[in-house]
Amino acid sequence: MKINRISAVTLFVNDMYKSCKFYSRIPGFRLVYGGPSVNFSTFEVGEEEQMYLNLELKTENKNKDFGRIIFYTDDVDKLYSYLSSDQDFAELTTFENEPTTADWGERFFHLRDPDHYQLSFAMPITSKEKSLVDHN
Repeated sequence: MKINRISAVTLFVNDMYKSCKFYSRIPGFRLVYGGPSVNFSTFEVGEEEQMYLNLELKTENKNKDFGRIIFYTDDVDKLYSYLSSDQDFAELTTFENEPTTADWGERFFHLRDPDHYQLSFAMPITSKEKSLVDHN
């Protein structure tokens, strides 16, 4: 269980239309989910490895946040268990949720670092893995 790479950065935006228009103009950014009229959009960045920039419409409770950084790990459940059982680490953070399976094909959990930045730890899951997790 280790962190492999940064998968995505999520930015909270005030105007999805303007933000989508802006990022669509940058070479190498391809809109792969959402669009200017929804609350969440994803741009794939680059050619070699899949990296993403997510745009999430800012809400009142997200006014203090810039967004989140999403790190990929090879086993999100083991990482959660390891971190949450480390008392010294637990005193430095707030866990926002236990590992959760998302509709978009990832299993993840969020926590806050000592400066209250939101970090997400995730792993991609297949349809078969999702079915197994959902039934346990």
